[in-house]
Amino acid sequence: MWLGRLVSYRLRALVQKELHQIRRDRRIMMSLVLPPLLQLVLFGSVMNPAVGNLNLGIVDDSRSPESRDLVAALSESGSFKLRSIYPSVDRLGADISQGAIDAGVVIPYDFARDLVRGRPTTIQVLLNAMNANTAAISQGYVQGIIQSYNQAIQPAAVSASIQQMPGSPPNRRGLARLSPTLFYNPGGLTAWFIVTGLFGTLLIMNGAITASTTMVKEREAGTLEQLLMTPAKISEIIVAKLAPPFFLLSITGLVAITVIRVYFEVPFRGSVVVVALSAALCLLCGIGIGTAVATVTKSAQQAQLATFFITPPLMSLSGAMMPAEAMPGWLRPWTVFNPVFHFATITRASMIRGSGFLDLWPHLLALLAIALALISVSVWRFRQQLS
Repeated sequence: MWLGRLVSYRLRALVQKELHQIRRDRRIMMSLVLPPLLQLVLFGSVMNPAVGNLNLGIVDDSRSPESRDLVAALSESGSFKLRSIYPSVDRLGADISQGAIDAGVVIPYDFARDLVRGRPTTIQVLLNAMNANTAAISQGYVQGIIQSYNQAIQPAAVSASIQQMPGSPPNRRGLARLSPTLFYNPGGLTAWFIVTGLFGTLLIMNGAITASTTMVKEREAGTLEQLLMTPAKISEIIVAKLAPPFFLLSITGLVAITVIRVYFEVPFRGSVVVVALSAALCLLCGIGIGTAVATVTKSAQQAQLATFFITPPLMSLSGAMMPAEAMPGWLRPWTVFNPVFHFATITRASMIRGSGFLDLWPHLLALLAIALALISVSVWRFRQQLS
């Protein structure tokens, strides 16, 4: 009885009508299921900041067993792929400028002689810094390989500098060693960071596109005016417009969480309720954006174009793909108004770190405030349109 009072028969009939309309449009049904899952799998698999198989060129003026061991260490590391050994630095630099190789290593002619005599020697590394991120990562790879190479060719010297033998002078000092420990993500998998942030972007984008497209198409067909002639209240019409996309996209969200857990093997250490609640609020934000867009556009094409102008800034200023700390200082404060930022923070902290409601309530409260604001604006605009 109480359910019948809460949800009137008019509202149930309107919701069923909206569900039938969405079901008849195959393009909308396809956009609700396939694109979000494909984007999640593709972006999560492809968008990896780690760099591998870099084309490497070598100039070996030493032509010694020691230099050949260094070349083998570079080419067998998995980070570099030896493309060619060049006779001169000029040829190497020409290929780097043309983009044929990504990095070059120049081994001097006195490389082996200096190693045998215990002298320090220097090799030159040339990097194509057109992509600064790739150049920085390549530099780190080379430095790590050189460090491993030094430890392999001089084990006695390393052990003598670390250990203090009996009877040795007391002023001999050891070396500090680094022992890193990775919490919550022992394997250092970047996909865990990317897919949990991408999940919120897909909820916002698909919620906005679905809500705006269905509403604009119905206005083009002239059925909004017919709804005003029915006994249904304006509030019931608005709820009937918002509820079906929300429930259908909620199913897509559950499937996306399953993909994140099973395919990407992201752990789920936190509360399912917290993640589900934040996903529902994020969906409401997307539906609110889509409904507001539909009230200011005249066709489905205009609505989709306007949505694509809105979602990229939300994605860029959310910290979904890159940490928010990497943004310029004047842009960082604006992330507090971005629902994707709060949802990504909640999802990562809950799933990967195991944080609970007491740790995440500020972000949940912010997400609730943004959702209420967007829904209120969209309902006000839609009510104005119906009037």
